[in-house]
Amino acid sequence: MAWVYLVLAGILEIIWAYSMKQSAGFTRLVPSIVTAVAMIASIGLLAMALRTLPLGSAYAIWTGIGAVGTFVVGIVILGEPFSLIRLLAASLIIGGIILLKIASPS
Repeated sequence: MAWVYLVLAGILEIIWAYSMKQSAGFTRLVPSIVTAVAMIASIGLLAMALRTLPLGSAYAIWTGIGAVGTFVVGIVILGEPFSLIRLLAASLIIGGIILLKIASPS
């Protein structure tokens, strides 16, 4: 169950990062509220996952999911630039996440 919590926490990290962008520096109410709620929920789920998962692996995977997810959201939804170097960087993060998962106890 800890891995489910961790993946959900990572997805919420993507949501809060996107909604923070949409909040225009916390000047728009609804995206600002979504940001705060998603942040709190993401950290809460991370804390639940940390009950059984190693800190280093869980934290790195959580931030990796957020980093790669926001990278994809930036390109697909926000029209941010795409390049092979950026794709390579995201691929390296994904590879690191997979290796950490393999090396971590269940």
